Amino acid sequence: MSDHKPLSPVEKLSPVEKLSPVEKLSPVEKVKEASRGLRGDLADELTSDTTQFSSADAQVLKFHGTYQQEDRDRRRERRGTDAEPAHQFMVRCKIPGGVLTGAQYLVIDQLADRYGNGTLRVTTRQGNQFHGVLKGDLKPTIRAVNDALVTTLGACGDVVRNVVSCPAPVAGGLREQVLSVARRVSDHLLPRTRAYHEIWLDGEQVAGDPPESEPIYGTRYLPRKFKIAFAFPDDNCCDVHSNDLGFLAVPRGGRLEGFNVLVGGGMGKTHGKEDTYPRLADTVGFARVGEVVEVAEAVVKVQRDHGNRGDRRHARLKYLIDAQGLDWFRGEVERQLGRPLAPPAAVEVSGIEDHLGWHAQGDGRSFLGLFIENGRVQDTDGRKLRSAVRRIVETVQTGVRFTPQQNLLLTDIPDRRQGLVERILADHGVPPPDGALSAVRRWSMACPALPTCGLALAEAERALPDVITGLERDLEALGVADAALTVRMTGCPNGCARPYTADLAFVGRSLNKYAVFVGGSMLGTRLGTLYADLVPRDRLVATVRPLFERYRDERLGGGERFGDFCDRVGVEALRSALPVIQ
Repeated sequence: MSDHKPLSPVEKLSPVEKLSPVEKLSPVEKVKEASRGLRGDLADELTSDTTQFSSADAQVLKFHGTYQQEDRDRRRERRGTDAEPAHQFMVRCKIPGGVLTGAQYLVIDQLADRYGNGTLRVTTRQGNQFHGVLKGDLKPTIRAVNDALVTTLGACGDVVRNVVSCPAPVAGGLREQVLSVARRVSDHLLPRTRAYHEIWLDGEQVAGDPPESEPIYGTRYLPRKFKIAFAFPDDNCCDVHSNDLGFLAVPRGGRLEGFNVLVGGGMGKTHGKEDTYPRLADTVGFARVGEVVEVAEAVVKVQRDHGNRGDRRHARLKYLIDAQGLDWFRGEVERQLGRPLAPPAAVEVSGIEDHLGWHAQGDGRSFLGLFIENGRVQDTDGRKLRSAVRRIVETVQTGVRFTPQQNLLLTDIPDRRQGLVERILADHGVPPPDGALSAVRRWSMACPALPTCGLALAEAERALPDVITGLERDLEALGVADAALTVRMTGCPNGCARPYTADLAFVGRSLNKYAVFVGGSMLGTRLGTLYADLVPRDRLVATVRPLFERYRDERLGGGERFGDFCDRVGVEALRSALPVIQ
């Protein structure tokens, strides 16, 4: 019998709901409280003739899956003129596990032309982003997304974001079972407000209706965004340790026994603020398959009740756990559950897959993993990737799945039609799946950064391809072109492309200057260390070349990964070869 008593009605009240007027809340907390269940004045502002929303409503808009942005390239062009800022919007779809039917994908592809900038962007959390949407097109875009049975609700904002899970439909069925659990968690943790339906889908707001209850989120929702991931010990493609809450599958004899529960991961930090930092999640217990939804809700509620609502830089779950301790946190989760958590199983991450190329799916079908550089699905001169994917989906009637590496899987392809798929790719100038893709490019990722992200300090998506070309050249010349390493670039320190777990990362510091991190783990189980700071963009490759020279000469055998080598040697020893930056 458990000695953990259920919470009393008084204990169930969120401490936030009992704050005295003198206790400080951040401005965003006050906006959420006054939003009337995420309504704000969005409906009225949508009908106004301005190109933007007020600052308060721009915060509320995030919960509906949309960020207000500005084309910063055009900002520079307009500087010194009377022209209005080039406001535009990013609309993000929430797609649990990244799984779409072919019909859903074709709708999203069509919307990219109708309302966006003609591209789709696969996110590191398996969603899709439309960029360049104008204010007047927001409602038809979101309406069309929902008509395809996809939502944008909760894709942004201080709620549980898209729940990620390994999307690869490999034979055996375990991944499909875990995907099913991930969908249940995602559905359970969606906000309950009717505001989304009222504003975007023409739902009627009944006069005098009492405000709907948010039993999980309360009136202020969460202190900050909250990320959940599901992974496998032999395939951590979801980077489970970088999430607020992670579930690591525990397979036993071909069946799914349950999950180890991990808490407290998070990538974001602030330059120059040592009290902000990336953190890997800790294992706190075990949950059987049927307990996962209940455990997820309990963890979210503890963060809701105790997370920092005064300083958004310290509002993520990782800071609460470090401030109060893992044992305290476990106790609070158990109080919410009314019972103790089971001890964790003896499993740990041992592998990672990118799922590129052809793979058996079973029942005479295969799936094909396509490399999407930095997640941007687009047509360019000589390489009509977006058109090729559309043609394959239409012709072969495949499913589509987005991966946490920003790639794309075409699923349910009859084995006899593999040749047709490859011919369509070739006709559109897309290299074959088993083509000459270097290891360093294959494992690269970047966030969008400039020109659309308002937080970006430097380039990322537009800069990384050339940096990778330079790295490829040096690795080839040094005879280590086969080196397995993850390379990630972000335009700011918030970590959207998970740079701090990478073997090698470039993090934007200021315009055209970066902090260089080394020594993370390809498996996502170790954080990198700062190696060099304020490195000019055109010196990034030269700055890390001495590291690859030492790696060539001193690596253990032929299989030591680059990040493991850097961690073993140590960053201080590595800095002895750091070139002088002119």
